[in-house]
Amino acid sequence: MKKFVFLFSLFLIATSFAPVDKPLKIALLKYNGGGDWYANPTSLPNLAKYCNQNLRMNIEIDIPTVEVGSTELFNYPFVHMTGHGNVVFNEQELENLRAYLTGGGFLHADDNYGMDKFIRPQLEKLFPGTKLVELPFSHPVFHQKFDFTNGLPKIHEHDGTAPQAFGLFHEGRLVVLYTYECDLGDGWEDQSVHKDTNEAREKALKMGANIIRYVFSN
Repeated sequence: MKKFVFLFSLFLIATSFAPVDKPLKIALLKYNGGGDWYANPTSLPNLAKYCNQNLRMNIEIDIPTVEVGSTELFNYPFVHMTGHGNVVFNEQELENLRAYLTGGGFLHADDNYGMDKFIRPQLEKLFPGTKLVELPFSHPVFHQKFDFTNGLPKIHEHDGTAPQAFGLFHEGRLVVLYTYECDLGDGWEDQSVHKDTNEAREKALKMGANIIRYVFSN
């Protein structure tokens, strides 16, 4: 039964990537540990709208929530997670997320300030022996529709350090993108939430659009 569910899940991923008229689906990842996985409720709908308008994509703007250990995860080629605090993946959730990623899925984890020390060890449990590596500014994710010659844009200042993008690779494919000291998702939110400038929000949305385009074109 488990094998059937896994193979059927891979089929769902394959059909999600197929060039059809149906809207593309992305989702918000719900995790355990007490961290506020539900932060930035307007960010993904705004990013989907931006991609639809500027990349001529057809992404559903009604963004569902999916749990790490659920087979529903396999319905979404791209999932996003954020938060300020603790993150815990149990063994079943790690196995499920690992199967999702090796089967073609993609995870974007965005530190909303305070998540870093919790998310790193959880991500590195996915592929034992594999470490997060910093992406060079030449990586294609920075050069899709929009060029970011200096890597991630800095949306919010916290510790005065530069933003960094880290990746987990499986068999040469980037399967996890972790954005740190950037607050990218905050920049996707409604302007009234953080009072960010139009310039900062535009940079955040352009970088988010690059991530989406990279995922759906690779």
